Amino acid sequence: MALEQKVMAELKAAMLAKNEAALRGLRAIKAAIILAKTSEGAGGELPEADEAKLLQKLVKQRKDSLAIYQQQGRADLAQKEEEEIAIIEKFLPQQLDEVALKAILTKIIAETGASSPADIGKVMGAATKQLAGQADGKTINAVARELLSR
Repeated sequence: MALEQKVMAELKAAMLAKNEAALRGLRAIKAAIILAKTSEGAGGELPEADEAKLLQKLVKQRKDSLAIYQQQGRADLAQKEEEEIAIIEKFLPQQLDEVALKAILTKIIAETGASSPADIGKVMGAATKQLAGQADGKTINAVARELLSR
């Protein structure tokens, strides 16, 4: 089942349950899907690879907002962002833990021949393709830099 059908089914269930937090998150996903499908050059379809990128972008936007709200002491708005993050993350593939991520990045570093932090570009290029949807770029970059600085 495509992401759009899953979201629509969840949206109907959230409407029936009158779950406001789920409705906000699901409507955000639905709006992003519609924007992606109707954008120039999309052809009315959203490839499965782009679905994960879209969801990661939504989560990142909310995490950025969450950090700002927490910094400004706006617990009410921060809670809404946390609720939406939880809803959106349900549709993402299982995220890798740090141990698994380090193992994969160690292998990628060996394959690319990277030996210092200056080679982070080579590692990130290969890692973002291989780990699409399984870890966010910020985490991949931090772990890769740590491994390269040894």
